[in-house]
Amino acid sequence: MIGISKLFCGTVEPSDALRYGRHSGKLPSHLLQFSKDKKPVVVWNMTRRCNLKCIHCYAQAVEAEEELGGRDAISTAQAKAMIDDLAAYGAPVMLFSGGEPLVRRDLTELASHATAKGMRAVISTNGTLITKEKARELKDVGLSYVGISMDGGEAVHDKFRAVPGAFKKAIQGIENCQAEGLKVGLRFTINRHNAGEVPTLFRLLEDLEVPRICFYHLVYAGRGSEMVAEDLDHAQTRAVVDLIMDETRALFERGKEKEVLTVDNHADGPYLWLRMLREDPKRAAEVLELLSWNEGNSTGRGIGCISWDGQVHADQFWRNHTFGNVLERPFSEIWDDPNIEMLHKLKDKRPYVGGRCARCRFLNICGGNFRARAEAVYGDIWAQDPACYLTDDEITGEPVCRPDERGGSDEAACAR
Repeated sequence: MIGISKLFCGTVEPSDALRYGRHSGKLPSHLLQFSKDKKPVVVWNMTRRCNLKCIHCYAQAVEAEEELGGRDAISTAQAKAMIDDLAAYGAPVMLFSGGEPLVRRDLTELASHATAKGMRAVISTNGTLITKEKARELKDVGLSYVGISMDGGEAVHDKFRAVPGAFKKAIQGIENCQAEGLKVGLRFTINRHNAGEVPTLFRLLEDLEVPRICFYHLVYAGRGSEMVAEDLDHAQTRAVVDLIMDETRALFERGKEKEVLTVDNHADGPYLWLRMLREDPKRAAEVLELLSWNEGNSTGRGIGCISWDGQVHADQFWRNHTFGNVLERPFSEIWDDPNIEMLHKLKDKRPYVGGRCARCRFLNICGGNFRARAEAVYGDIWAQDPACYLTDDEITGEPVCRPDERGGSDEAACAR
């Protein structure tokens, strides 16, 4: 997750994160990516059921009442025990996802349980089921954030969602959240068919007075795995990232300060830094420090996933590797088990990645990018990420080191 507005528009300084000791349990949500301990944000795909049929669904969701007669593998009582373990372990955020989380009738009860245990509860939803009454319930349980997925304007969105009227219902869901004072944001997955909709999303952001948007790069997983050929090429990706930066700056210059982030391609960090070197070298130094704290891709370390059946994965996209099941063993024990070799290696991928990643000077601030894409294309989890769009000239040169706590240079962090 790369904070475009934080880095490019200077809304966050290194001192902001240092003020909280960079501890995940103390940092406000907008600074969580700069935590030092990297306790995992846990995505729980609490159901596989969904009321839509999105063509890019990473979870391969099924009809809302199709699977198990409308029941789910993890009961309310089992879910509460799972949340108890996560809270005691120190996971700062519980992200309720799906499928569509709102098809589970106990969502608000479980979100309330998470907040009562000191966790921040957020949901990722298509927005179509957020009635006025449901928005009020979500506000009452102390939900921190509602992320609503959009794919463009009405025609494009409804085509992706494969259900006519999905766009209008999602907009109504946004408005219902706003009426209750719930923080709501937009989520947009970029691909060949909707990259031209990026300006439309910025207009929606402004017109609807939504404070936050996340632009997701395509990960080849779930039904998304059938869309490898639908991803942007490198030149197109660079153009889109530049457009996102330009649109974000234009908003700020008009006094419309929004939180804009890109997700799932950590080449965005070095690419932004290289642009800042040309445009504002002083700010570029601060950006580099913040990127070093971000540490790039956090699969298997700063983010984890629990599936609808209790299986534990390194992140929500990479489901062909399972490390255990929370119905048999607590997440906290699975996550820190040194005997799970792959999960242990993911805690620091740098010694294991190959190809361009191994010789890239940005490895310390990118973290090797997405292993799921490497495996999908090359059949090797340690191969280079095929979606990295940095040129060979950009990745060579002097190593870019992570500053240590004293502001010097940590030689170990620069080692290859």
